[in-house]
Amino acid sequence: LSARMRELAFLNKGLKVSITEPRTNQTNTYKFDGGIIEYVQFMNRNKTSLHDRPIYINIQKDNISIEIGMQYTDTYAENIHAFANNINTTEGGTHLVGFRSALTRTINDYSKKYGFIKGNGDNALSGEDVREGLTAVLSVKIPEPQFEGQTKTKLGNSEVKGIVESAVSEKLFEFLEENPKVAQACISKALLASQARE
Repeated sequence: LSARMRELAFLNKGLKVSITEPRTNQTNTYKFDGGIIEYVQFMNRNKTSLHDRPIYINIQKDNISIEIGMQYTDTYAENIHAFANNINTTEGGTHLVGFRSALTRTINDYSKKYGFIKGNGDNALSGEDVREGLTAVLSVKIPEPQFEGQTKTKLGNSEVKGIVESAVSEKLFEFLEENPKVAQACISKALLASQARE
């Protein structure tokens, strides 16, 4: 329960949540003014990050709120947590599909524009390459979520994919252009992953 309360505090910045165990009188209070930026830093606390502050995207579009925090580390696993209306969508869904395709396309577009990769699409970075070592929290808030699957932990709203994809592509590209050092760290990591895979 305490872990879930902490998660809710991370997902709703500024929200203060307290939980008390009456027998031992132990109380845990959580409040994070940095929201999901702090969540990403919390998950990466024992890892070496490749850029100091997580990349942060916060957009409202068509009654949908999209919030993303992401940071690359020197690890090899991807660690992406997706939420819809504060529900942990462990099976993913349309918001995660949109985020992943936007991430892959944007990193490739930026890499081609600035000469990190040459030629046509044959040597483009794969989705796995650009997600290696990535810790990310994706949180969408939508008016009428539709959940699928046995455990209702997969978001099914079809319109969310396109909205997340276009919003993330635009904002992430802007961020990379404004922060070339961070962009270089992220792309170097993906290029190494690509070379290792080949």
